[in-house]
Amino acid sequence: MVYSLSGVRFPTVPSSSSLNKSVRASFNADRKIDHLSFFLRNRSSSRKNLPSRLAFDSESPSSTVAASGKILVPGSNVDDSSSSKEPSEVLQTVLEDPQASIDASKMGNESEIEGEENYIDHTGGYGEGDEVQDSASSLPVHEDEKVKGLTDSEVEEMISRESEQVRKRTIPPPGNGQRIYEIDPLLRNFSGHLDYRYGQYRKLRDAIDKYEGGLEAFSRGYEKFGFTRSATGITYREWAPGAKWATLIGDFNNWNPNADVMTQNEFGVWEIFLPNNADGSPPIPHGSRVKVRMDTPSGLKDSIPAWIKFAVQAPGEIPYDGIYYDPPEEEKYVFKHPRPKRPKSLRIYEAHVGMSSTEPIINTYANFRDDVLPRIKRLGYNAVQIMAIQEHSYYASFGYHVTNFFAPSSRCGTPDDLKSLIDKAHELGLIVLMDIVHSHASNNTLDGLNMFDGTDSCYFHSGSRGYHWMWDSRLFNYGHWEVIRYLLSNARWWLDQYKFDGFRFDGVTSMMYTHHGLQVGFTGNYNEYFGYATDVDAVVYLMLANDLIHGLFPEAITIGEDVSGMPTFCIPIQDGGVGFDYRLHMAIADKWIELLKKRDEDWRMGDVVHMLTNRRWLEKCVAYAESHDQALVGDKTIAFWLMDKDMYDFMALDRPSTPLIDRGIALHKMIRLITMGLGGEGYLNFMGNEFGHPEWIDFPRFDNRLPDGKVVPGNNNSFDKCRRRFDLGDAGYLRYRGMQEFDQGMQHLEEIYGFMTSEHQYISRKNEGDRVIVFERGDLVFVFNFHWNNSYSDYRIGCLKPGKYKVVLDSDDPLFEGFSRIDHNAEFFTSEGWYDNRPRSFLVYAPARTAVVYAPIKDEQEPIDG
Repeated sequence: MVYSLSGVRFPTVPSSSSLNKSVRASFNADRKIDHLSFFLRNRSSSRKNLPSRLAFDSESPSSTVAASGKILVPGSNVDDSSSSKEPSEVLQTVLEDPQASIDASKMGNESEIEGEENYIDHTGGYGEGDEVQDSASSLPVHEDEKVKGLTDSEVEEMISRESEQVRKRTIPPPGNGQRIYEIDPLLRNFSGHLDYRYGQYRKLRDAIDKYEGGLEAFSRGYEKFGFTRSATGITYREWAPGAKWATLIGDFNNWNPNADVMTQNEFGVWEIFLPNNADGSPPIPHGSRVKVRMDTPSGLKDSIPAWIKFAVQAPGEIPYDGIYYDPPEEEKYVFKHPRPKRPKSLRIYEAHVGMSSTEPIINTYANFRDDVLPRIKRLGYNAVQIMAIQEHSYYASFGYHVTNFFAPSSRCGTPDDLKSLIDKAHELGLIVLMDIVHSHASNNTLDGLNMFDGTDSCYFHSGSRGYHWMWDSRLFNYGHWEVIRYLLSNARWWLDQYKFDGFRFDGVTSMMYTHHGLQVGFTGNYNEYFGYATDVDAVVYLMLANDLIHGLFPEAITIGEDVSGMPTFCIPIQDGGVGFDYRLHMAIADKWIELLKKRDEDWRMGDVVHMLTNRRWLEKCVAYAESHDQALVGDKTIAFWLMDKDMYDFMALDRPSTPLIDRGIALHKMIRLITMGLGGEGYLNFMGNEFGHPEWIDFPRFDNRLPDGKVVPGNNNSFDKCRRRFDLGDAGYLRYRGMQEFDQGMQHLEEIYGFMTSEHQYISRKNEGDRVIVFERGDLVFVFNFHWNNSYSDYRIGCLKPGKYKVVLDSDDPLFEGFSRIDHNAEFFTSEGWYDNRPRSFLVYAPARTAVVYAPIKDEQEPIDG
């Protein structure tokens, strides 16, 4: 979540002619959005006929796509023969050829560790000698198993029927909600609150079943509200109970307020039907500007329809215009690729389309599709989480001050452009998560939901309860029937119409508590979670949302941004939980920043381990060392905390390094690997941070005068720090390249060994004197030496499995800007006998400020005599 100032609107995108011509030629600056004028020209916007492999055409020198969808680089030796190799051999091949592809499904490396007891701290904190049990359940056979042998047209037909199939699904009825007390007996002390919460959820489910025909029908509000097209015309409906009169205006009727006056029913819903023109054409042309004019308690006002599917900002204008978006069938994008199978472990690349260009401009969905998605795939991530999708008039809000909830941001392209992006991601095997904002809404009245019908209680709580003083935004009334319909329909809209694969729900802590988590320090005391400060209506809404999403889209993923540590957050709803799949482990990033402000000598290995493992049993977490929050202006990325101004002068390989650079690169790699290794069942990285992107993110903005007269200085509307310099990570002459290579090595290591979701985790050493942390996860043994000076030869580490081990990832590898102190050809043989509470051990060399990962080498099978 980003805290931002309101009242500032996104200015006009700088003309490409103002950019340096050489830069423009290098980075395709001509591909930018022309906003409203796009719809006022007789021009086809169809992407239906785009080549399905547009990003990898025959003229591209960098890569091609195999029939399997894997990225294959000319000259790469990595192919399906990897199925015959040891996992460590495949990883080494990838590290030697960083752009090579891996198909981990052929590795056959699922390992089971039997006979181990689970030593689980009730609170989820795992100390020395502790293990964690994974609660992932089996998943159904996915659609991609059904497409083998089908023609392209048959696949497209199958995908087009998905919505129809979803409508036929039945959301399971509520359970009894009592299993949470078996999972966590401490919750029995709060059974009154929890049983009341579950009772409210059941009552709401029953009411929806009774009056709306169930959650499935209820969540199709977009088929009833807003603009709906039929064979005979267009119906427009809007819920605005406070309005006394309403009329639909726009380009189609020359903005005549008397032409199309609406009628209101007893529920406060306004409606009008517009018949087709005499020639059979629709009464509202595609691309027309539309608004609803209402006579309200606050006077006459023109508003963008609440359910609008597209909105644009005309050049030179401040408020946005609603756009009736209904292109002809031949111009609508047709999805060609089924959703990928849900990955067992999540490796998320957090991205913002607008700032994903190397140029100081707003990037497009098309450019992101063609340029950034292949990069994400090559780096080894299996999911992309896209921020700022819902339309937001204030660009610098990072997409969190949403004005139009059903409309994709027009800054980056059209709705069909976004669909093309998602389809390409699916072709590459990437799942696409959307950063969805249901926690609050923009304070704007001209182009947002605020004061929509002239009252402050339409969609939101009235008075101070409906206003977030820190975010300067409006807060939804989750206890209102039409608000629930609007938000549930919104979640389904993005999954159904755009084929997103899940959500990261923003600002969930703010939703669940009436104090919104502001000026409150959560200590873990259960009284902080279950009392009068809890907004039960909001929690019940989250339960309904998870119920709907998982009921209609069984493989969809939901991640909640909760910093409070709410118990039951990731427990299934039938068991009494809130129903999220993952919690975003936000405390880790804050703790790393806290440690980086200290001297190396003051770091405590026990604190690091506790920070990374302090999570609730059976509740999965997505861990990250830093996200977009840490990259914002006013804060620092980990790389900048570590290396500061030395990054400007000493990252070139033709210059000598400095102690600050050497320390920074070493710790940057170690921090990221140990976060992935211990922090959760998923991992997230914000784009560019994989190679230590320098400086910060600063959106273009002018000076802003606050109501109290104070002026917040802007940056002269500069886009210079609102982009991602991917060229730095790719440059072979810069040290950034080594950091990027290491991040890629991390992702491929997890792809091959699946350690994040392994049932086996054991921390065998956290030595404060040596500054060494040793732990097992899955088959792997991780050794971290955080000491700033001491290296240890013949250092004994405990392990579970007997036999011999091999180095499979080494932060000191020269490829990763290391010092090559580890012999990668060495084999390490175990000795029997207990050490660090493990039944076996082996000796290693642990250089200062290094992380090394060891994997057991399987013996070759003896031939069977006939």
